[in-house]
Formats: sequence, C-alpha cells, structure tokens
Amino acid sequence: MMTKIDPKEVQRLRSESGAGVMDCKRALEETGGDYAKALALIKERGIQSVAKKSEREAKEGLVASYIHSGGRIGALVELASETDFVSRGDEFQRLAQEIAMQVAAMNPASVEELLGQPYIRDASKTIKDLVTTVAASTKENVHVRRFQRFALGES
Repeated sequence: MMTKIDPKEVQRLRSESGAGVMDCKRALEETGGDYAKALALIKERGIQSVAKKSEREAKEGLVASYIHSGGRIGALVELASETDFVSRGDEFQRLAQEIAMQVAAMNPASVEELLGQPYIRDASKTIKDLVTTVAASTKENVHVRRFQRFALGES
C-alpha cells in the first residue's frame, strides 16, 4: 500500500529544496513520507544532476558587487551560468550578491577556498551548497568563475 502524501509536505519540500513538484512527491513516496529522508534524497539527486551538468559550458552569467557600509571594503564576483535567462533570475542574482558579501567578509584566497567556507548567514551550509542548490533548481551549470576583494590601504 502506498503512503498518502500530503500536498502541503510536497510544497514545503519544494520550497526548501528548489526541486520540481513531481520530484518532491516521488521522494516523499520513496521514503514513506519521511520529510528528512526525502530532503536528503533530493539533495543527493540534485548533487548528482549538478555533477552531470558541470561539464557543460557556462558562458553567460553576471558580475555582482558588494560594498560594505562605510565604503572601506568591497568585492566583485563573476557567477557563471549556461544561459542569460537563468542569470537574469532573482535566485541567481541573490546568489551572486550573497557570494560577493561573503568575499568581502571572509577574504578567501581562491575560488576553492571560497566554496569550502561556511556561509556567513548560516554556518550549517557552505558556499558550495548554495551554488549547488541554485544549479539544481535552475538545471544549469552554475559556478563561481572568479572574484576580487578590495580594501582601503591593502595592495
């Protein structure tokens, strides 16, 4: 007998994971309605689909900036996507802004270091987790191409 899946749980899972409605429903069905297991399953599958997409060329994207209050520290980040349609989306633009703020605050030495850093707004997530979530929800290869941090008095 199949477990009856509450549409509110599907919507909750969809809003948290960014996955499609049917993917959320299937995950809940496969886990017997266990929300935590369904979320883990979607994240695992999302990471798998992102890995497949990482080989695709991402020539579009945007450059985002963040200037810290007082104007003494700033950062520029180039976030790449496959299409300009995705790069114009709110979710993608929010991600670019959050990464620029992370760069200004944490001063990583490389993209790899940046991706491994705990996110300043939620230490339970890394910057790579944020990028992976957006890549999974947009179904495109999304990655940080490069960044630059500026601080008054530094060379």
